[in-house]
Amino acid sequence: MSDIDRIRAAAARLKGHARRTPLLSSPFLDRIAGRRVWVKPECLQHTGSFKFRGGYAAVSALPDSVRARGVLAFSSGNHAQGVALAAAQHDVPSVIIMPSDAPALKIANTRALGAEVVLYDRAGGQSREDLGERLQAERNLTLIRPYDEPEVIAGQGTTGLEIAEDAAQLGIKRADVLVCCGGGGLTSGIALALEAEAPGLRARPCEPEEFDDTARSLASGTVQRNARTSGGLCDAIITPQPGDITFPIMQRLCGPGLAVSDDEALHAMALAWGRLKLVAEPGGAVALAAALFRADQIEGDDVIVTISGGNVDADVFQRALAAHGALT
Repeated sequence: MSDIDRIRAAAARLKGHARRTPLLSSPFLDRIAGRRVWVKPECLQHTGSFKFRGGYAAVSALPDSVRARGVLAFSSGNHAQGVALAAAQHDVPSVIIMPSDAPALKIANTRALGAEVVLYDRAGGQSREDLGERLQAERNLTLIRPYDEPEVIAGQGTTGLEIAEDAAQLGIKRADVLVCCGGGGLTSGIALALEAEAPGLRARPCEPEEFDDTARSLASGTVQRNARTSGGLCDAIITPQPGDITFPIMQRLCGPGLAVSDDEALHAMALAWGRLKLVAEPGGAVALAAALFRADQIEGDDVIVTISGGNVDADVFQRALAAHGALT
């Protein structure tokens, strides 16, 4: 199947399982950005992030006999929860490899969803891929990669189908669609959906400063790696480099990347809570931060942004409100 056919097939399987999130707006955010801001709140999705879409799409696409053996994933938390819930809904086992420095909430939630969690030392340089290969061989599990996986990309692309439909109803024909970007599964999936359904809308990846591998890769035309792969506030979207599958898609379809500071991500979290009553995690708030604080790098009267996740530890959320609770 073509890419858009795969996305549409994923949408059919997800119907009745994934939540259809709306586009939200606030005149207060419009005023800061200097244009209309439309927010796609995937923090309201099952498991608190868009990752459920890709996890369910991938698990549901497996042949019954393969799926029954169980699935394996590695993730700092959001993909972990998405795959864990999808596996539970299909009544099959899941093993999730997570970094020991992942947010405690994400580790706890993944276990609560029925997954076996195996922790590894990300900061110490332990390879999750090596650990995954060993577990996969020992237990005959099927690996579901967090972004470089066609069915995962297709599941994330269903977000783009919804954006295209809602934008058409709002009369938005041209706009940048700012997407929180780690390995590029959501960004490339949305870009493919928009190419087919709303070609006037352009996906643009958004990342934290110091972890802007996708923006640098798009600018240079070659894949760039991050100097470090841990220690950042925006854990949900920290990856070594763009994916082998996702980067060519983003290179062909996406506009230039945008990068924001950790403090700007915290500021966007506070504004999302105060103006839209949404809980966003730092990595899930970078696209909103880019819309609000990189307005000079965006064109047009409208901008569409994803809040990709809301799985944030209480101390980090309190930090955001303490620093920016005045809603300015």
